[in-house]
Amino acid sequence: MARILSLAEAVKSAVHDGDTVAMEGFTHLIPHAAGHEIIRQGRKHLTLIRMTPDLIYDQLIGMGCVDKLVFSWGGNPGVGSLHRFRDAVENGWPHKLGIEEHSHAAMANAYEAGAAGLPCAIFRGYIGTDLPKVNPNIKRVKCPFTGEELAAIPAHRPDVAIIHAQRADKAGNIMLEGVLGVQKEAVLAAKRSIVTVEEIVDDFGPRSLNAVILPSWTIGYVAEVPGGAFPSYAQGYYPRNNAFYKEWDNIARERDSFLAWMKTNVLEKSPGAFAAHARKMRTAAE
Repeated sequence: MARILSLAEAVKSAVHDGDTVAMEGFTHLIPHAAGHEIIRQGRKHLTLIRMTPDLIYDQLIGMGCVDKLVFSWGGNPGVGSLHRFRDAVENGWPHKLGIEEHSHAAMANAYEAGAAGLPCAIFRGYIGTDLPKVNPNIKRVKCPFTGEELAAIPAHRPDVAIIHAQRADKAGNIMLEGVLGVQKEAVLAAKRSIVTVEEIVDDFGPRSLNAVILPSWTIGYVAEVPGGAFPSYAQGYYPRNNAFYKEWDNIARERDSFLAWMKTNVLEKSPGAFAAHARKMRTAAE
């Protein structure tokens, strides 16, 4: 059953050195505040999984928290490269980074398989691509019924899944609305989970037709962190801060400017430090 804790307590309890951690959110509801708390607590030797690693993974990599990345497409959406990611791969700074690259479809299927308790995902894919040449975890198997050759990859079974959602109730049930990625599957595939939320409410009230409810028995820890997805967006709370994504390109391009920004804006600030920005954006939107 879910335990409602502070973000610092939840990360201390759930995330350990050497863990495999999935932090999911597809443009929407990306758990930035949780990633910052992992950095503040100095976690090391993590393997990160994510369908589309962007700014928060760039920050975790640049701060030396990560040994390996399992991913599909990594970049600063609409802007360009992730400079800390590239520096780690190309130059080994702050240390060498192992990578395992997949397609989006493969990542989604691997989460589905993990959520189902299966050892691998089997699907149609990787036909006419060179990824199998550089990723030994992409295999081919023959269907025992039709003889068709299919792709197979290991299921994702992270030690910890971390997501952001709009609301939790006081029992620890979670509601997500709007554009979703594989948040539900990541939580169900993981051994432990943390969900940061905009607010804890007595009742969810009216909900949209695409709302997803994760019952409390599927959740490990819940932390109320207003603005916890900023600078990504949380439908109904604040929009995406496109300006910050553009600014990040210059911030992260050089090691010194990156470290200075992280020191000022993450290491020396409390959990949810971006919440004030998010609240201002919500007020402006209204």
